[in-house]
Amino acid sequence: MEPGNGRARRLVLVGCGKMGTAMLRGWIAARVASHCAVVDPAGIPQVLGSASEILWCSSPDELPAEPRPDAVVFAVKPQIAADVVPQYRRWAGSETLFLSIIAGKTLAGLTRHLGDAAIVRTMPNTPAAIGRGITVACPNPLVTSEQREFCSRLLAAVGESAWVEDEGLMDAVTAVSGSGPAYVFLLIEALARAGQSEGLPADLAFRLARLTVAGSGELARISEEGPAQLRENVTSPGGTTRAALDVLMAQDGLATLIGRAVAAATVRSRELAS
Repeated sequence: MEPGNGRARRLVLVGCGKMGTAMLRGWIAARVASHCAVVDPAGIPQVLGSASEILWCSSPDELPAEPRPDAVVFAVKPQIAADVVPQYRRWAGSETLFLSIIAGKTLAGLTRHLGDAAIVRTMPNTPAAIGRGITVACPNPLVTSEQREFCSRLLAAVGESAWVEDEGLMDAVTAVSGSGPAYVFLLIEALARAGQSEGLPADLAFRLARLTVAGSGELARISEEGPAQLRENVTSPGGTTRAALDVLMAQDGLATLIGRAVAAATVRSRELAS
């Protein structure tokens, strides 16, 4: 791979599951690095084919000691993070950025494993698998402006990104965008079931629900109008949409339920943080 811009970059990706694979495919397509090594005992995911331009390692011991990588990206499950992350401490220092997409692992927790290192904690979401994710990143004080810019380029491989300086906000981020796709999928399920209850065939009800949610989401993404105005654009006084919204917007309706759901997810995120 050739770097997209700037000097040659070297990457190490630790873990190549669904999220790691999505990021790696994006990096290959965007040519954001000159050299990339992947550490995963499971080997090359079938979806990547041979991926001959990547150095595949079954353990960190197989990685070359020099030159040190510009970034090490952790894409492993939280349950094994305490065993995996410390194996890369040898690269802690000003030259290497550590980027974590490990759910629930705080900057302080990562620092315990890595020592004085430039670390960025992130929270992606599952649409990253198709390049349409939103990832929120939070840096520690040792991350330089150049490393921050490089991190943004890495995250651009799987969608859009945003930065927060207050790590305490990451719990709410987790509740809104990290867990959010599940809420949308539940909406599709509920809408399809409601259609079936009104007599629609199951396959048609599911297709209508899925494509309505997908199309509405895309319209919200590209429109210059806010969601409230887009909602009003669909709503005629005394019409069918108004009848439905009178139920959904009642005091105990959708907004209240979503608020309670996000609050519950935020509390649980704080409980799981380490």
